[in-house]
Amino acid sequence: MKTRSHDNILSDLLSSRDWLLADGATGTELFKMGLKPGTAPELWNTDQPDNIASLYQNAIDAGCDIFLTNSFGGTSARLKLCDAADRVFELNHAAARIARQVADAAGRPVVVAGAIGPTGDILQPIGRLSYDDAFGMFLEQAQGLKSGGVDLVWIETMSSFEEYTAAAEAAVQAGLPWVGTMSFDSAGRTMMGITPSQLAHKVEGMAHPPLAYGANCGVGAAEMVRSVLDFAAQGLDRPIIAKASAGLPREVDGQLRYLLTPAMMAEYACLARDAGARIIGGCCGTTPAHLKAMKDALETRPRGPRPTLEQVVAALGSLSSEEEDET
Repeated sequence: MKTRSHDNILSDLLSSRDWLLADGATGTELFKMGLKPGTAPELWNTDQPDNIASLYQNAIDAGCDIFLTNSFGGTSARLKLCDAADRVFELNHAAARIARQVADAAGRPVVVAGAIGPTGDILQPIGRLSYDDAFGMFLEQAQGLKSGGVDLVWIETMSSFEEYTAAAEAAVQAGLPWVGTMSFDSAGRTMMGITPSQLAHKVEGMAHPPLAYGANCGVGAAEMVRSVLDFAAQGLDRPIIAKASAGLPREVDGQLRYLLTPAMMAEYACLARDAGARIIGGCCGTTPAHLKAMKDALETRPRGPRPTLEQVVAALGSLSSEEEDET
């Protein structure tokens, strides 16, 4: 594989565009293709490569500028649950290789982002996982992703800043730029107590800060826009990422469904943009139809002033908690 420059494609796109569209769900889309609950999605990188290529292609066809590889759970800590801890490099390489082929055939610049999610273990001193062990797991994953041709590492759904940092240092050690998001719950904090404003300042103090940072998943689109408002209120210049789930899942006719419509996700996308996000996408439950509606709205609706929380609630529904509390 020819050597690629890893330091400019996302930065170049951000310098020439007001906003970029990131992709949507991975897991829920693969379940539609037949992935069985309890099966690691990463196994499909080698077992069902055509389906993984379709997942990526669907994001490109919906108009995405960035899509994530099918490698969220690609650490040995997660893969050991399906007896594949010895396949970390192989499965991450395969996820990235398929992605690179799809992106290179797109006919336009598309960023291949190597997805890295949490290990599922809690770091010391609260949990048992050491920082060095977490770093080693993430480095093995990042090296596999790099070998397959990703443009950058995309760290997501983190709740611990220590784990976020371990993944970031692994990306840097592997020679890749990175972006990183954390997941903020209904209390306006991550599970480990980090707030959006704290994250904004913490990334500025990192030795190798991200190209962009922000939030993903969480408990709803309204909360996501609130997080973006909190990031933007810090007055920092680093590009902000927003990737909200399509609402919380509800059981409908015996199946879990995400209830935010494409029109609602389009509303969220524009509010996130107006709140200050530069990279906007979806998370759980976000389909290509949602992404197409989001892209159309971002392209056709003029940018508005920064929304108030009251305007966000009026458009997207009530918040699950009060405003971010730093106490």
